[in-house]
Amino acid sequence: MPRHFLRDDDLTPAEQREVLELAMAFREDRTVRTPLAGPQGVALLFDKPTLRTQVSFSTGIAEMGGFPVMVDGRLAQVGVRESVADVTRVLDRQVSAIVWRTFGQDRIEEMAAVSRVPVVNALTDEFHPCQLLADLLTVAQHRGGLAALPGQRLVYVGDAANNMAVSYLLAGATAGLHVVVCGPAGYLPDDDVVARAAGIAGTTGGSVEVTTDAEAAVVGADVVVTDTWVSMGDEDEAAERVADLLPYQVTPDLLARAKQDAIFLHCLPAYRGKEVAAEVIDGPRSVVWDEAENRLHAQKAVLTFLLEQR
Repeated sequence: MPRHFLRDDDLTPAEQREVLELAMAFREDRTVRTPLAGPQGVALLFDKPTLRTQVSFSTGIAEMGGFPVMVDGRLAQVGVRESVADVTRVLDRQVSAIVWRTFGQDRIEEMAAVSRVPVVNALTDEFHPCQLLADLLTVAQHRGGLAALPGQRLVYVGDAANNMAVSYLLAGATAGLHVVVCGPAGYLPDDDVVARAAGIAGTTGGSVEVTTDAEAAVVGADVVVTDTWVSMGDEDEAAERVADLLPYQVTPDLLARAKQDAIFLHCLPAYRGKEVAAEVIDGPRSVVWDEAENRLHAQKAVLTFLLEQR
């Protein structure tokens, strides 16, 4: 059976470290490994808007010796025109892996249950595991290397119930980070996610914390993170969400409470004046462009890892 990457805790701490080490190698030499030489195809299936995901996977697959097979979700209508299982059985006879950016986690889990090739979650409503590999790579790049990842204090501020906050809890705990997610009441992660992350942290020396106090949370932070307040699918609630979350904007004053050498991350797209002040995201502590580039290296690494498990 193939290995899949559907959520952050699909990788053990040792496997996550292996993937990040390979991502570092890809940063140094973008063609250091070419497991798709042939060339072999990888299906890229998009149900949601995309820029970084499409560009990084397309470029990465080509640099790995393969070619991207673009599938427009609006045309394929997976689960409407054809069932998820039927679409999967068409694709897995023609490509070496499937990458899907979709809505419910149940959809990608249904695909993985029948696929004969690795399936990669390029974003669902519940998790964004490829982004977290890129973010961990970025933290390592700017905070002393992979060996320095364990023990870093990473503070996420904003909508702490969304897929990014959940992935930070799981992936950060797996890497041995001290992860704090902070948001107002009503925007906090489910207890079962927190419990799962805490269980992982207990094996890696990390920790997890959920709080509503942003000013206290960022004190001593090595990394400060935020994300858009209005995720795809939440547009009808935009005004209410902005009003609720405005006190959690990452401002220069809030960032000043972190360590002097703390870095700022945002997975993009960013909305200046809402979740983050322009002075922060465009300022000297922001590493968001390295973070965006690292999607390329991290995704090549996880694809290589999965392909070599077959």
